[in-house]
Amino acid sequence: MSGFVEKPEPVQVPGLTHLHTGKVRDLYRNEAGDLVMVASDRISAYDWVLPTEIPDKGRVLTRLSLWWFDLLADLVPNHVLSTELPAGAPADWEGRTLVCTSLDMVPVECVARGYLTGSGLVEYEESRTVCGLALPEGLTDGSELPAPIFTPATKAAVGDHDENVSYEEVARQVGAETAALLRQTTLAVYGRARDVARERGIILADTKFEFGFQSTPEGDRLVLADEVLTPDSSRFWPADQWQPGRAQSSYDKQFVRDWLTSSASGWDRKSEQPPPALPQEVVQATRAKYIEAYELLTGSTWS
Repeated sequence: MSGFVEKPEPVQVPGLTHLHTGKVRDLYRNEAGDLVMVASDRISAYDWVLPTEIPDKGRVLTRLSLWWFDLLADLVPNHVLSTELPAGAPADWEGRTLVCTSLDMVPVECVARGYLTGSGLVEYEESRTVCGLALPEGLTDGSELPAPIFTPATKAAVGDHDENVSYEEVARQVGAETAALLRQTTLAVYGRARDVARERGIILADTKFEFGFQSTPEGDRLVLADEVLTPDSSRFWPADQWQPGRAQSSYDKQFVRDWLTSSASGWDRKSEQPPPALPQEVVQATRAKYIEAYELLTGSTWS
């Protein structure tokens, strides 16, 4: 069993229809048919959405995504129409709300990996492959790959694991032409972001993107959606601390994961019991990591 420890009730706003409550984002549709995406301060770990929030997390994710969308606009269009707060929305939505084009979403998580870790490492240790792609012998946790690879996954419901799949399976699901476009675009965006992050002393180990199609008079076009290149969707490592062969320091929710699996939490990850609330020191340390990632990448001071 997993999912929400305490599932929140959606905020009711005149003129908006609530569509979905995700791990982090709440999704609405406005009267014009556009999507309204609100990034909460919720945090998830080990397939649970925890009962404790991380202050400002949703605003960090939103502001960082907007920064990346601008940097990537020449490679792929994005779904953002406006950051204006919908009429009647609560003041707390300020800075965490995007009004977006409604897309025909591709049912695939588009993952790019430049380094070996996580579920990719698990598969590599079993078969010397990741998503069916053969890799050389001798790689270890944190190793840089010979070249970035496209390792797609199925989208999972809240509480379930995304499942890595082969490129051939993606082509079967969405068609060969779309699969090729997804791979090409994913690796192009990853390559741009990897280089930008590297200039700022950060390794972009891997990341995941979501894409959808928008109908235009010229035909359907692929559009980058959801969030992009945040600590929630990416592994960012300090370049000066990178050392293959061990778990890497990271700008994400590692403090949360470490505490949950420590004796201090009293929680058994293998049990069906929900995880406990986070202590304040873990909350503050995690918030600081998200803000540090934002400031290092953008060169802007968080305020």
